[in-house]
Amino acid sequence: MHRDKQVNKAVTPKGAELFVQMAYHEAGHAAAIYLRNKQLNLPQIYFHILLTGFNRPKCETDAAALPSLADCQAKLEGGLLIHSLAMSVNSNATPREAQACQMAYEADIINLLTGPLAEAKHIAQRDGEPINARLMNIEALKNYGGKSDLEKIDEYLEIFCPGQEKKAEKLAALFSAAFSFIDQPDHWRAVTQLAHFICTHEKELIRCEDAIAVLDTSIEKACLSKQW
Repeated sequence: MHRDKQVNKAVTPKGAELFVQMAYHEAGHAAAIYLRNKQLNLPQIYFHILLTGFNRPKCETDAAALPSLADCQAKLEGGLLIHSLAMSVNSNATPREAQACQMAYEADIINLLTGPLAEAKHIAQRDGEPINARLMNIEALKNYGGKSDLEKIDEYLEIFCPGQEKKAEKLAALFSAAFSFIDQPDHWRAVTQLAHFICTHEKELIRCEDAIAVLDTSIEKACLSKQW
């Protein structure tokens, strides 16, 4: 899950804000991969977050060292159920196997969508703008680093959901599910906590267990606060 350059250069961020947007993007992916898959009793999948091109300590003291879009890269490696389970379309699959495959590809698509959606929600909140599922559309996610995510989603739909009308209907439903996940307050708090962790982490590699620990802690605190 690789975050791309924005299509609209007018909204391309620079410096520290670029890093924050990347952090929210990858945190959105990670939160859905871990929390949503867990809620659905899907297999837990290994992932890690890799950030390259950032010299954070130097950026804090030297404005000239702030990274440009061409110098930075953020991506989440792993995290896909279809890849990890080596699933493919099989005409001889049992109904149970076919259902498991469908759940996996739908989960992967939703988890791909949550990255650019999290970045979009962060930007809207930062700028004091409203955001909801009606104001967003699939193509707009390209402006939030989602071009490669959408390309991967299209590959999934070509295999598992042939036919343009059926594909559009399925994508709209999965987009709505992804937005609902990000918009849920406890989930958004977890995304925010992980994004903050990414921004303050001193290394370029965010290990799976470290990301999970942040997400678990955020959810546990939310549960405890509801008990009082």
